[in-house]
Amino acid sequence: MMTAVAAPLATFETGSGRLPPRARTSTDAAVVNLNGQWQFRWSPTAGQPAGFQNEGFDDSGWDEIAVPGHWQLQGYGAPAYTNVRYPFPVEPPFVADENPTGDYRRWFDLDRGFDEAVLRFDGVDSAFTVWCNGIELGWSTGSRLTSEFAVGGLLRPGRNLVAVRAHQWSSASYLEDQDMWWLSGIFRDVSLIERPAGGLGDVFVSADYDAETGAGTLTVRTDGAATLSCAELGLVSVPAGEAIPIPDVQPWTAETPRLYRLALASAGERTELRVGFRRISTEDGQFRVNGRPVLLRGVNRHEWHPERGRVMDAETMLADVRLMKQHNINAVRTSHYPPHPDFLELCDEYGLWVVLECDLETHGFEPNGWRNNPSDDPRWLPAYLDRIERTVERDKNHPSIIMWSLGNESGSGQNLAAMADWVHRRDPSRPVHYEGDQNSEYVDVYSRMYASHAEVEAIGKGLEPAAATEQADRHRRGLPFVQCEYAHAMGNGPGGLTEYQQLFENYPRLMGGFVWEWIDHGISQRTPEGTEYFGYGGDFGEELSDGNFVLDGLAFADRTPSPGLIELKKVFEPLRIGFSAEGIRIENHRDFAATDDLRWSWQVTDEGLPVSAGELDVPAIPAGASTLVGYPAAAPSESSGECWLTVRAELRSATGWAEAGHELGWAQHRLSAPTQPPAPVAGAVPVRRPELADFDPLTGRLLRLGDLALLGPRLDLWRAPTDNDRGEHGEPLEPVWRALGLHRMRHRTVAIEVEAQAITVRSRVAPASIDAGFAVCYRWTALPEAGLRLAVEVVPDGDWPVPLPRLGLLLRLPAAISTLEWFGCGPGEAYADSHAAVRIGRYRLGIDELQTPYAYPQENGNRRGVRWARLTDEHGDGLLVTAEPTIELTARRWTSNDLDAARHPTDLRPRDAVYLNLDFAQTGLGTASCGPGVLPEHQLLARPVSFAVCLVPVAG
Repeated sequence: MMTAVAAPLATFETGSGRLPPRARTSTDAAVVNLNGQWQFRWSPTAGQPAGFQNEGFDDSGWDEIAVPGHWQLQGYGAPAYTNVRYPFPVEPPFVADENPTGDYRRWFDLDRGFDEAVLRFDGVDSAFTVWCNGIELGWSTGSRLTSEFAVGGLLRPGRNLVAVRAHQWSSASYLEDQDMWWLSGIFRDVSLIERPAGGLGDVFVSADYDAETGAGTLTVRTDGAATLSCAELGLVSVPAGEAIPIPDVQPWTAETPRLYRLALASAGERTELRVGFRRISTEDGQFRVNGRPVLLRGVNRHEWHPERGRVMDAETMLADVRLMKQHNINAVRTSHYPPHPDFLELCDEYGLWVVLECDLETHGFEPNGWRNNPSDDPRWLPAYLDRIERTVERDKNHPSIIMWSLGNESGSGQNLAAMADWVHRRDPSRPVHYEGDQNSEYVDVYSRMYASHAEVEAIGKGLEPAAATEQADRHRRGLPFVQCEYAHAMGNGPGGLTEYQQLFENYPRLMGGFVWEWIDHGISQRTPEGTEYFGYGGDFGEELSDGNFVLDGLAFADRTPSPGLIELKKVFEPLRIGFSAEGIRIENHRDFAATDDLRWSWQVTDEGLPVSAGELDVPAIPAGASTLVGYPAAAPSESSGECWLTVRAELRSATGWAEAGHELGWAQHRLSAPTQPPAPVAGAVPVRRPELADFDPLTGRLLRLGDLALLGPRLDLWRAPTDNDRGEHGEPLEPVWRALGLHRMRHRTVAIEVEAQAITVRSRVAPASIDAGFAVCYRWTALPEAGLRLAVEVVPDGDWPVPLPRLGLLLRLPAAISTLEWFGCGPGEAYADSHAAVRIGRYRLGIDELQTPYAYPQENGNRRGVRWARLTDEHGDGLLVTAEPTIELTARRWTSNDLDAARHPTDLRPRDAVYLNLDFAQTGLGTASCGPGVLPEHQLLARPVSFAVCLVPVAG
């Protein structure tokens, strides 16, 4: 009778047969890449019989599957998303019988046998057993950690077989609850690596740097005898193991990622190392590198590809690094596990500070009051230590790593303290981070997530609440502070980035932070008609799901930058340009690099049209310094419009991450204000009619303006709630809005007053079921030549306890309207607390191009500071809107209620109209999807307001 074969699934052990963890290095020994197509059998439970690992087993009826790959994304089972909750009963260390299991087989050929070799798995989720030529090598857990098994004596010339059984669930799953899709299988590289006699074992590089002398100290420790050479450092066959003083080295920083190539050779093996000299310290409550304070402009990065999940390829990882550098990001927290090792190579090469996080999170115990949490259970201590040891040992030689993080959201307990103690002993050159240690008793930086602006300011001033004990409080107040997660980038937002950055820069104790997070985890899907969209939690039949909370990235799932990422680039700008009567002041906020890699250009525009441009002569500015330069003689001598000066900082030459001319910073300064109201846009003329307009005699609504049929403006207070409005883990506005009925307002005409040159319409706007409302007065007057001026007064009555979504006018225009041209802020969307990235100019986009395709539809596409806007059809006929002085504007082919009802962009169907919002204001965005809400200064409170617009029909 055949017996079951599998890794132990209900155990506190972490594996057996594995070799001790070691640094990942290159080698000149033979390496066989085992990626590719493997034979595969999937089972819904773990109880399949033994035998498949044997060489004579008939797998002709099995399928093929790609390795690396997740089986759920290749047709076996389904993806499932939860943020916190375990999708299985919480009964550690046990898991349910319903445990999907994948069996893998792969034949490979060798032209010779290996005396010694290791079989390396860079990532298998969540527990697996491995055999070679029918002999069991061992089993392992730690999904995003490397496992190596000795296999040399089993190999032979010719055909060889590797077999693997992987389980979706194991006791290790309790330690891997990391706010991501539950996806299984062999998802990282598999390789066979020869271990020659006299080969290199583990390698540990220390490359210290003394900023005062410019000297470096290089120490390379190995398991056996070896020599190192580096022509640039004048080293030739120097014995490894001893500290080597080097009088003059160029240090490694994220801005100047100087790497030295070292050759390390033993009797049987040779490797190349890329070494960066730098020193990390926490001094006087500041985080420093090479003696200088460093400000982290960071993001949290989950690994993600919309078709392959956590399977990373070189092109995708490089795309991430390039996009980060292009958007002024200088730091990455590898949430919440070690990434593919090649990503760290890119961080070394291109320059990114890295907080390297262990593969650990037990957040699912929180809904159960943290009962039985492994972090304080001594039975789990070996597993905790195993995970941090494998994390540190694999990646310890990367200069980009500046902190080790014990994990994420695992509560507190003795096992975490033991991890920190191990790291401090193994690698005292780097600080230890763990946000869950709120008293900072065993870590080296004080860390919080989603602290409000007020809390961050208090911490910056040293006024945070006291820690649990006097000793802990004294220790914590001497530590630098980092926001390991802030500004939750879910949907439209986040708002408040500018204010956070100002705090980070104002208080020396604050070392910056990491926006949550880098990318949406949308899974590519298609409608029956073939239209692509991105699926999220609940789209795959999960019985337990946290919905679209997995869509919380600065980049969309296809790596298109969101408006939030564009905003972040501006907020993170390391170059500041200011304007005063004395001249143009330029500040270099880089931590290390001067500005000699930049060129500076200027342009003057009149009503958004360029009139002059040139280069600005700016000397190289050292890091942390500033300079003052004169204005270019560029202002037009005669202009009745609005003139602006724009100064830009651009890369002088191409780099590995951006082309020459890539913009790193910019600022604008208004040279002159308009001296008369804006005229119709060039190329369009007013329509003159004896009967200029028609109004509905019952409601007073405008029905026609010249030849333009429309349904004229009336008060609108509703927007399709954003993820931040819904405030799943913050301060929600949307439930109160709905309770008040702002999505279903009704309009009652109180009076229509007709005068010789004016029509006044008075109305009351209110929702059903409550006695609060708004008194609205619309006063129409004819313009001298053509068109109408509309002055609006809005007075609230009753109790309006929360900020309003918006306050403005809604018009319905013909569906033939296809283009918007405007003068104001652009080109992208902007809101009260997220508008640093837009600049004053003249822009032209199609109505469909104005929409931001958030994977979960919500309010989007708002343009701020609009002076005038022209909406036209393909013939140039349409409507000119001018503001007094500015308005906010959105235009779309569906209503806000349509947008509110949609769950994917493919749910939105264009109506036979264009809906135009002309807003006095909208409330800000905040970051309440996880974090604080909208700051008071960006809230739209119910109060009396008045504003005016002019509507002019135009013909092309």
